[in-house]
Amino acid sequence: MSEDAATSGDAATRWREERRESAFAHAEALARRQRAESDHARRLIADFVEQARAQGPEPVALRARSYDGRHRYRTRLTGWYLRRDESVAVDRDGQFYVLSAPTSFSALLRGVDPAPQDPPLVLGAGGKDGESLDLTQALDRVLHG
Repeated sequence: MSEDAATSGDAATRWREERRESAFAHAEALARRQRAESDHARRLIADFVEQARAQGPEPVALRARSYDGRHRYRTRLTGWYLRRDESVAVDRDGQFYVLSAPTSFSALLRGVDPAPQDPPLVLGAGGKDGESLDLTQALDRVLHG
């Protein structure tokens, strides 16, 4: 191998390694930012739950909707829907849920058990125009109609 080819190969290797390190740094920064946003959202939700327990409204039985939107499934959860389409909610313990599930005959009979998720500061971010809603607005709407 000529000296030029070896130098070129070393440069390409260095460039790939720098790109890999840069991508890793960007991914780490994004993960830190998402954790900080979720921590802030959890504090907002905790304040909301405290206010709702003290002043109302009363929590309701939460139901999940099938992905195709044709079925509604029972859950063991009670809490407050945050969107008018009832696609996301907060339970009485302050856990955040996306209330959707795959279409399933057994879910019609037994219900579903959604898992809590990290709450976002914007509900529906990245969706169609008009579908995103700030968490603070959603929580305020539940408390004050």
